[in-house]
Amino acid sequence: MLSCLQNKESTMPRDTKEYRILVVEDNLGDFVIVEDFLMEQIYSPVISHAVNFKQASEILLKSAFDIILLDLTLPDKNNQDLIDEMLKIAGLSPIIILTGYTDIDFSIRSIGRGILDYLLKDDLTDSMLYKSIIYAIERKKTITNLKESEKRYIDLFQLSPQPMWVFDPVTYKFTQVNKAAIELYGYSEEEFMNMILMNLKPAEDIPQSKESISQLNSTGGFFKNVYRHYKKSGELIEVEIYSTLIKINNRSLISAIVIDVTEKNLYEHKITKAIIKTQEDERYEIGAELHDNVCQILATSQLKLGMLKGSLPQERIQDFNQCKEYITMALKEIRDLSHRLAPAFFDDSTLEEAFNRLLDSFNVGKKYKALLSFDEAGKVYRVSIEIQLNLYRILQEQLRNIVKYAKATVIKVDVSIDGNKLRMMISDNGIGFNINTVKKGIGLANIKRRAELFAGTFEINSSPGNGCAIIIDIPLGA
Repeated sequence: MLSCLQNKESTMPRDTKEYRILVVEDNLGDFVIVEDFLMEQIYSPVISHAVNFKQASEILLKSAFDIILLDLTLPDKNNQDLIDEMLKIAGLSPIIILTGYTDIDFSIRSIGRGILDYLLKDDLTDSMLYKSIIYAIERKKTITNLKESEKRYIDLFQLSPQPMWVFDPVTYKFTQVNKAAIELYGYSEEEFMNMILMNLKPAEDIPQSKESISQLNSTGGFFKNVYRHYKKSGELIEVEIYSTLIKINNRSLISAIVIDVTEKNLYEHKITKAIIKTQEDERYEIGAELHDNVCQILATSQLKLGMLKGSLPQERIQDFNQCKEYITMALKEIRDLSHRLAPAFFDDSTLEEAFNRLLDSFNVGKKYKALLSFDEAGKVYRVSIEIQLNLYRILQEQLRNIVKYAKATVIKVDVSIDGNKLRMMISDNGIGFNINTVKKGIGLANIKRRAELFAGTFEINSSPGNGCAIIIDIPLGA
C-alpha cells in the first residue's frame, strides 16, 4: 500500500504537456495517491482509471495512452499472466508496473518481456514516478523505432536524444556512435572508432560486463543493466544500458541505448541517506533515553532495595535476592538494547569495540565461536562516522540472517583497509544456500543498498553445505 506520508520533492514548474495516462489499480486509496503524484508534476494530465483487467481491455480498445501504470494484482488477473495479456493489448503504450512486492528476479523478467519500469509503491514519490514516466515514454519510442527498417533505424540512431552506439560483441570495437554519445562522453567519432567498449569502464567492472555481453550474444533478446563509465574528462558516471542483438549486413552486432542516471541516482541516494539519518537519530535518542533514564531508575531502585535488606525477616531474603537478580538482568538487557540502538562509536568507543559488543549481544549463551579481526590499518584509519554506522548496521543485519537461517557454529568478521578501499567480510560455517535459486530477502537488499550509498559493492558467496560469506568493499574518500 502506498504511504500517504510521502514527502513532496519537486519544486520545479509542472510539465505542461498533455499526457494521456491509464492507471490500472483496484485499490482506490493507491489510485488517489498516484493521481496526486501525477498532478504534482504534470499540469493537466488526462487520467483514466480501470479497476480490473477486463475494464482496462475495454478502455484500450477505444483509446491510446502515453503511459499505462499497472498494479500487479487485480481481482481478475495478476502477476505474469496479467503482464503477458497487458502487453498484447497495450499497443505502443509503454507499461510501468507499480507493486508492493519486492521481487528482483520477477522485475528483471518483466522488463525482459517489454515492461519499461518496475516501481515499488512503498518507495514511490511524485518525482520518481514522473521521471520514470518520461524515461519510459522516450525508451518506448526508441525501442519501437529500432524495430523498423534499417534506413529508419539509421535515421533514428543519429537523431536520438539518447546516446547510442553499436559494437562488435567479440572484439568490443565500436562500429557506430551517435551525436548524443559523442556529446555525453566527450570523445570525437574518430576517437570512438579507435576505442573498444572496455576503455570506458573501471577495471574491476570489466569481467561482469564481458559476461553480460557474452550471454546476450549467445541468447539474443533484450538486456538492461547499470554500469559505471568514464568520460574523456575522467569523470565517472552511472548509466543504464539497454542492449539488443541486431544484424547489419549479416553481421551480429549489439546496439545499445545509454541513459545517464548519475544525477538521478545521486538524488535518490541523498534522499535515502536522509531517511537513514533520521532513523538513526531516532534510534540514538531512544537508546540514550533507555541508558540514561530507565537504567538510572532501575539502578536507584536496586540501591533502595539494598537498604531494606537489614529489616527483612530471614524467610524473605530469598525473595529479596531474586528481586535484585531480576533488576540486574533488566539492567543488562536494557544496556544491550541501548547499545544496539545507539552504537558505542557515537561516543568515544572505536568501531572494533562496537563490533565486539554487537557480536556479544547476538552470542547469547556462547552458542557461536565469534572471531573478529581488524588489521592494523583498519584500527588506525579514521573512517567517517557515517560509514562506520552503515558497516555496523550491515553487520547487525547479517548477524540476524545467520542466527535465523544459517545453523552455524562459527562466525567470522574481518575488516581490512588496502590502499583506498575498506573491505568487510562476514562469514559463517552454516548450511549455506544456492545463490542462483534462493530469493534474496529484504535483509540482503538492505545490505546491498547501504553499500551502494557509499559507492561500494556487495558480493555474496555461498553454496549448500559450505556456509556463506558476504563481502563489502567501500572506496574511502569517495
